[in-house]
Amino acid sequence: MSTYQEKLSILSEMIAFARVDNSLKESEYKFLVGVSENLGVDKAVFEDLLQHKAEKKILKNQTDRIVQFHRLLLLMNIDEKQTKAEIAKLHNLGLKMGLPPSAIGQVLEVMHQYPNKLVPTKILLNIFRAHYN
Repeated sequence: MSTYQEKLSILSEMIAFARVDNSLKESEYKFLVGVSENLGVDKAVFEDLLQHKAEKKILKNQTDRIVQFHRLLLLMNIDEKQTKAEIAKLHNLGLKMGLPPSAIGQVLEVMHQYPNKLVPTKILLNIFRAHYN
């Protein structure tokens, strides 16, 4: 499991991603609050992250990186709209996390096959597993 500083970094990265389109929609805010609660981060600390970025921490565990990529994918699709900027940003974030480019591309392609473009966890994990073998 991630350290507390990694959790703050995860949330900070997600907040920045949500603001790629220069806004933070109510649905995105609610999703981020839920992730914050799931990570065990106080609401006051979360609210502070909306104003001040946390120090960037690189997730060491590959599984944690895939989970974070999935969170970002869910966040991008929460409002049922994806812009080219969001897709490009997500792709680049995945690359920065050290995820295989081909797996990232495949996930971004298959998301269109699912209702609300929400790729099931099992499918996402199978895609990454196939690219690591």
